[in-house]
Amino acid sequence: MNKTLLASVMVKNKDTQSTLASAMGLSLSRLNAKINERDDAAFTQSEMAFIINRYKLSSDEAMSIFFSSLVAS
Repeated sequence: MNKTLLASVMVKNKDTQSTLASAMGLSLSRLNAKINERDDAAFTQSEMAFIINRYKLSSDEAMSIFFSSLVAS
């Protein structure tokens, strides 16, 4: 998870964790746990799809945000 890239996309779209959490039907603390990968929290496929659609992310952007630790060399 590249939380810095997600944060920059959110800022670019004038969004905050609070507004994103509300739009996704999550509590702010749960969204924050998913972003920071705490307590085994992770985004589901439907949550990733929601974020991709909300910010109109390209496939490359989505891969960079959600799977950066899996593909980092």
